[in-house]
Amino acid sequence: MIRKLKSGEYRLYSEKRDSKTNKRKNLGTFSTHAAAKKHEQEVQYFKAH
Repeated sequence: MIRKLKSGEYRLYSEKRDSKTNKRKNLGTFSTHAAAKKHEQEVQYFKAH
């Protein structure tokens, strides 16, 4: 899940919520939406393998 921050950057969050905190994990902050999308695909690749 990618969200745009007030600063104009994009943050990648996990789809599932953390059971302890009930919040989504921060998987990185990126300057462009394309960079965040690329990283999201890399994360999905490693989850599948």
